[in-house]
Amino acid sequence: MGKSKGARIIITLECSCRNLPNTEKRAPGIFRYTSSKNRRNTPNRIELKKFCPKCNCHTNFKEIK
Repeated sequence: MGKSKGARIIITLECSCRNLPNTEKRAPGIFRYTSSKNRRNTPNRIELKKFCPKCNCHTNFKEIK
């Protein structure tokens, strides 16, 4: 049997540009990343700056449930 990961959980990060009007050259849609975090060390929602191909720039990605 394999060990359980314990406090580490998989989270989904979603771009904060999802509410902006669709005036960019890129295709429409919401871009998401998946990552993992330690539930004990970071109980609050994470916000990371990553590249969004829809915006074609680095934007803040917020954790969603």
